[in-house]
Amino acid sequence: MTTLRVDIVSAEAEIFHGDASMLIATGELGELGITPRHAPLITRLKPGHVEVVLATGERQQFYVSGGILEVQPQVVTVLTDTAIRAADLDETAAQRAKKEAEDALANRTDALEVSEAQAKLAEAMAQLQALERLRKNLRV
Repeated sequence: MTTLRVDIVSAEAEIFHGDASMLIATGELGELGITPRHAPLITRLKPGHVEVVLATGERQQFYVSGGILEVQPQVVTVLTDTAIRAADLDETAAQRAKKEAEDALANRTDALEVSEAQAKLAEAMAQLQALERLRKNLRV
């Protein structure tokens, strides 16, 4: 078997369903590369990019807000609150969210606000990094 089925599912919709030769994602402990016949695995994902390499060699990039990666013998599932195709990310909105989060951290008042601002900053930074990876892959 040279492919595996990949499903990327957000709280709103199924974002991707298809066969791939590899999936690359950022787990809590680092980058993961999943290929056919990978050992079963369940791990948490950090906010960031997920790359799907199709059997044709085409690469599709996604941003996920974190979530769970489940690897079964023939199926890889990414479950996340938010998943967006990298090409659909709005750089201006991500930059604005980053600035707002940085301002909130600078004007911190209580621990809950700091925690929320840190989470928003991490998400905005992950979106910007996903956009940068997409640009880098388009230049190659």
